[in-house]
Amino acid sequence: MPTTSPDQILITVAPTGAETAKADCPQLPTTLEELVETACECEAAGAGMIHVHIRDADHRPTLDQTRLHDTVQALRESTDLVVQLSTGGSVHDPLDARLKVLDAQPDSCSLTMGTTNFGNDVFSNPWPFICELYQLSQERQVVPEFELFDLGHVHALDRLLNKFGLPYGGKVHCDFVMGVPGGMPGTAAALVAGVAMLPAETSSWSATGIGRSTLPVMLAALSMGGHLRVGMEDVLTLAKGVPVERNAQLVERAVSFAKLAGRAAGGPDLARELLQTSPPAHMGE
Repeated sequence: MPTTSPDQILITVAPTGAETAKADCPQLPTTLEELVETACECEAAGAGMIHVHIRDADHRPTLDQTRLHDTVQALRESTDLVVQLSTGGSVHDPLDARLKVLDAQPDSCSLTMGTTNFGNDVFSNPWPFICELYQLSQERQVVPEFELFDLGHVHALDRLLNKFGLPYGGKVHCDFVMGVPGGMPGTAAALVAGVAMLPAETSSWSATGIGRSTLPVMLAALSMGGHLRVGMEDVLTLAKGVPVERNAQLVERAVSFAKLAGRAAGGPDLARELLQTSPPAHMGE
């Protein structure tokens, strides 16, 4: 079973995602300036890591290399957050472009452990791609967060670790992404089953519930000693008919729920401890 921090919690913020259109949600942070401002607010609220999708000048999802590099640099200059780039991009991005995300030298990257139906689309993650991305993360010294959308993905993680060994840094951190139409449901029962299946090498895990499953998954994860991912990538309302205006609101809610469970937000220091990422450049200056 993975070890967990009984007194501290890692809160990851996923502020943008690739699915919501700016026109439908003007408060979604899609420009670099908006993203940096959001990151600063969320760090102040208690977040330790930021899971980043970027947009182009028309607010559409992109994996443009210049924008990726500029985003990583700006977030490092403005915050101490662990910067995690999504290698999923949007469901329409080609596999070769997704591999090149690591060229931007983030602290961490997402690594989804299998193909899943994603609403009316298919989020493609074939086994050869998973293996190539994992070995590339080891080579580039980027710590992966293993994204688990279904129980089969948990089994695939065990297979991957047996074949290629531990990630860079030696820690195995997973995130259960629950409630996606086509993936595992966002229920306590599903989370209990997933955690029970985690490989012995797992050192920490978090969970996020999509849409209406946000609060049930949050409460279940807290009751089991897990960590949390929150953000407008995953939910756009605080309650029925009450839109999220700032990602920091979701971080603040997670912090308040964690306090009820007797746990304090650990911030970037806890994120680096759990993932064993390389120290940011400014720490060595």
